[in-house]
Amino acid sequence: MLAIRDLSVSYGKIRALKQVSLEVHPGEVFALIGPNGAGKTTLLRAIMGVLPSVGGSVVFYNQELAVQPPHTRARLGISIVPEGRGLFSDFTVEENLLAGAFPRCDASRVKIDLERIYHLFPKLKERRRQWANTLSGGEGQMLALGRALMNCPKLLLLDEPSMGLMPIVVTEIFDTIASLKQERISILLVEQSAKKALSVADRVGLLQLGRITTQGAPVKLLDDEQVKRAYFGA
Repeated sequence: MLAIRDLSVSYGKIRALKQVSLEVHPGEVFALIGPNGAGKTTLLRAIMGVLPSVGGSVVFYNQELAVQPPHTRARLGISIVPEGRGLFSDFTVEENLLAGAFPRCDASRVKIDLERIYHLFPKLKERRRQWANTLSGGEGQMLALGRALMNCPKLLLLDEPSMGLMPIVVTEIFDTIASLKQERISILLVEQSAKKALSVADRVGLLQLGRITTQGAPVKLLDDEQVKRAYFGA
């Protein structure tokens, strides 16, 4: 489905990603963990086309994305929930959700999917006429996720969905991720909370200093001494 091969990204003279390779298979959750500054957000932004690569390839369903702009990648079925949510603060909740459907050509189904999002997140329906900047942190994260789902993505990129949220809201967000997994939506999850990431992941990769140093099943990584030393401080 998604195949990344030897992807490198630079910020000026600083190489943020160094020949990163990974695959996300149809219907699976691939969790990417690692310390701050490892390059996790950079990788998601490069997949989405927001950052240009200086080497390697990003292939989505056998189509090379290197020359495709972000809006084309969205139309191909890739959605992102960015770090910090990236809501349109001067839009209402419903306007934000409808903005997520801009790549679609099936306008007749947009209203159906809007009701699906409201069923998934009832609080958003209650606040559908409110400005996005009046929402709580948890409600904002629900809106960012709902907006991404309005594109009916084949691949969902999640960047730190638990950041800054109360534990009860984090649990709700990860319950939603688990339910999306049951719907066979492929997810590339970047998450600081390793325990939460491992609880929903089919496979996990550890990113350190711009390189993926190990990847495999969650159980394998939990038993990996390198992962314990580098990530858990053991």
